[in-house]
Amino acid sequence: RNNKMAFTAADVKKLREMTSVGMMDCKKALTEADGDFDKAIELLREKGLAKAAKKADRVAAEGVAYATVVDGTGVIIEMNSETDFAAKTDSFLDLVKNLATVVATENPADVDALKACKYPNSNLTVTEIMQEKVMSIGENMQIRRFARFADNTSVAYVHAGGTHAVLVN
Repeated sequence: RNNKMAFTAADVKKLREMTSVGMMDCKKALTEADGDFDKAIELLREKGLAKAAKKADRVAAEGVAYATVVDGTGVIIEMNSETDFAAKTDSFLDLVKNLATVVATENPADVDALKACKYPNSNLTVTEIMQEKVMSIGENMQIRRFARFADNTSVAYVHAGGTHAVLVN
């Protein structure tokens, strides 16, 4: 085998867009995978597991509260991160909104059951998506709690971008 790189800068950019992981991590994964995208994604996922495990004991006391009504089912959820900065990112807020949808549609019994559910528009579980988000956002994140009312009489209110959320049932 020659010493030429098996991938281009455009490949690194494409992998970054696919995974939201930093450029250097993408480049290292593609190097290790000899330019194979599927293998690189798997390597990034494994590294994400390791990073998530390292960050798991860090205090996640910031975050957002979110309430919504999905097809008549009211959901309120609290998701924590290490800093309010991370909690305000679009990536974090999208995660919380999607988790609320999972709670509404799948009716998990508790946080552990929610983590085992399939994440919307993905073949991955909530746990696997959260590990990817820990790697891309760079902070410990935890689903703290949620509540669900499926009787079509809920009204949701979110105050100040997620500092407070109310679900009236």
